[in-house]
Amino acid sequence: MTNHPERPAAGSARPRLRRRAARPASSTRVRPRPLAAVPAALLALALAAALPGPAPARAAAAPQPAPAPTPTPHGTGAEAPRAFDAGPARAALRRLLPRHAAQFTLVPDPAAGPDTFTVSGRTGAITVRGSTGATLLTGVGWYLQHVAGVDIGWPGESTGMLPARLPAVPAPVTRSARVPHRYALNDTDDGYSGPYRTFAQHQRQIDLLALHGVNEVFVQVGAEYPYYRTFQRFGYTAAELRAWIPGPAHQSWWLLQNLSGFGGPVSERVMRERAAIGRKIAGQLRGLGMTPVLPGYYGTVPPGFAARNPGAATVPQGDWAGFERPDWLDPSSPVFAKVAAAYYAEQRAVFGDSTMYRMSPLHEGGTAGPVDVRAASGAVQAALNAAHPGALWAVLGWQDSPRQELLAGTDTSKLLILDGLSDRYNRLDREARWGGAPYALGTIYNFGGHTTVGANTSVWLDRFGAWRAKEDSALRGTAYLPEATGTNPAAFDLFTDLAWEPGPIDHRAWFAAFAARRYGRPDKEAAAAWEELRKGPYSTSSGLWSESQDSLFTARPSLTAATAAYWSPRSMRYPADSVRRALDHLLKVDPRLRGSSAYRFDLVDTARQALANHSRVLLPRIRAAYAARDLAAFRELTAAWQDAERRLDALAGSDPNLRLGTWLSAARSWGADRAEQDRYEYDARSILSVWGRRSTSEGGFLHDYANREWGGLVRELYAPRWAAYFASLEEALVAGTAPREIDWHAFEEEWARRTTRHSSGAQGPAGDPYALASGVARLLADAG
Repeated sequence: MTNHPERPAAGSARPRLRRRAARPASSTRVRPRPLAAVPAALLALALAAALPGPAPARAAAAPQPAPAPTPTPHGTGAEAPRAFDAGPARAALRRLLPRHAAQFTLVPDPAAGPDTFTVSGRTGAITVRGSTGATLLTGVGWYLQHVAGVDIGWPGESTGMLPARLPAVPAPVTRSARVPHRYALNDTDDGYSGPYRTFAQHQRQIDLLALHGVNEVFVQVGAEYPYYRTFQRFGYTAAELRAWIPGPAHQSWWLLQNLSGFGGPVSERVMRERAAIGRKIAGQLRGLGMTPVLPGYYGTVPPGFAARNPGAATVPQGDWAGFERPDWLDPSSPVFAKVAAAYYAEQRAVFGDSTMYRMSPLHEGGTAGPVDVRAASGAVQAALNAAHPGALWAVLGWQDSPRQELLAGTDTSKLLILDGLSDRYNRLDREARWGGAPYALGTIYNFGGHTTVGANTSVWLDRFGAWRAKEDSALRGTAYLPEATGTNPAAFDLFTDLAWEPGPIDHRAWFAAFAARRYGRPDKEAAAAWEELRKGPYSTSSGLWSESQDSLFTARPSLTAATAAYWSPRSMRYPADSVRRALDHLLKVDPRLRGSSAYRFDLVDTARQALANHSRVLLPRIRAAYAARDLAAFRELTAAWQDAERRLDALAGSDPNLRLGTWLSAARSWGADRAEQDRYEYDARSILSVWGRRSTSEGGFLHDYANREWGGLVRELYAPRWAAYFASLEEALVAGTAPREIDWHAFEEEWARRTTRHSSGAQGPAGDPYALASGVARLLADAG
């Protein structure tokens, strides 16, 4: 999704249909035969078998899904008290705290009330009672934050500072969630956070979400497989469908009905492996008493569906950012119910059942055409209810969605709106806008995986309390919706605390407490650093933006560049000096606290942001020197710019969370042979750079949408791009001519097509983060 709700809707004129010839997935392995003829009821057995694949972690047999809990009346999402097995929570605890897990006793307490935990205990013997496995872990998370004084963040942790014997709880503490829905993950998370992750990486994400009180998680991995199987029953060959389904990095937008085909074809083997991972994710969530939120079916069909299926009525969806959108099957047509039933049967065979499904019809400029949206939404909900009686429909609140006609056609007691704009604009009245339909206060503070820090955190605190206290409040939850996760630990901690703190959260006090636990001990310099960050990037206001500005080092070169991503803020949203001062304080933190991954990540990230902000100081100076035709000054300033880029690349590369090699190695690991590896690497590279084809990159303004300051990415793409531009300007100054034109899309596409080998970061960070951050601090001090 692009990040501007005010973006004009895409035109409805339908471009000429262009079909790709299906390309068979080459493989050195024995490829599985298509399974479309296998009854859905038997597919679970097929998927439970060991699957061929490049990584044993992905090929492991998938567990049988546990039965989905029975939804309670009125669509609250809360579960009736029931006995449960604490084994999955204990296993997660051993993963999270291998040295201290034995000091916790986790006690299932189904009578405790929904979403409730109690923490008590003496030194070395902590007892957590809870209503679900996930709530037990939330109790552990509360204990770590408020008693033990350490942090397990996303990313970075300070658990190495825990004493051998855990401290006692002064007095038993009970907490209950203030809202029944604590939803997590944007529709784009799989594409921007890592489409080629292993199950172990997803499992770590689930552990963190449970530790922080989340109970509903979107599961997208493997969602293509039910589509692939379903449409082989409606007149399509396996090869046609493999050409229609995008590469994993672009599948998020296919599920949103925005595009198809790009980055593929994906082999059936990979689809089966992804489905097996998704099945395990769903099983892991159920084992913890969390809800796996699965994609629902609302009418996406391959090209030419109506011609192959008499009685079907489809609506062309026009263009989205230079892509032709998939057609929409009118949910009111008789064929829709058959397709939906087949889809849900195939999905059930792979992922089991759930009580919550994600669908956003007519997303970002979708065209209703002659379809009665009210009748269509009723038909979509009816198909969902036929397959999963009582299930909730989760719909994204974004741009003009959900439309009034959609809400009018649904039973809104079985609907939850995930509000992606809660902290972005002012004068919002969600009850009036959505007619009292239940909604969750959400935030999208990260777009495309940008490495920029900050969020409108004070807006969260003000609005959660005020909106929940309204007399007619329909607020029923929170929705953690950054387009990519794992980039902003303070924002993740604070947003997930909203639902569990018993009273209003004091902004300053919360950041002071976060600073005290983030590195495992209170430290005056850490406190001063986080106070600077609180007053700066974490105190941005609503009105137009929910994300801070990105870096000009990652921007397509221009002397007037104001942003890297077209849809990002064009100027600073906070005083840049706040980050510089925070860096100076972090460098003075007690040396005994510098060993944690939390400290190292925060130090690198803060130095990276301080240097990124400096790009907005340097570029105007370069522009002025060029305008004055001062060649000496121009050369001096562009040399300073290039030196900063070299420092930036080395700095980012010193943290394993900020390395291009990790991203690319993961993509290549899924290929069975060189051709397939190269195809998936292009899928992974293109989403970071050109995003799509030329029409998308240029006409859709999506180039650099997912820019990020990573080691390897700065060195390979951003720095050479600026170097080529500065060389053209210098030539022009010397010759007294206009600068030569550069085809930037061709430049970026050449990079996206490379297959350069990178270190994946598995051997740990490269370079000394403290020394590199210190060098940045000295550079900025000298620059004034």
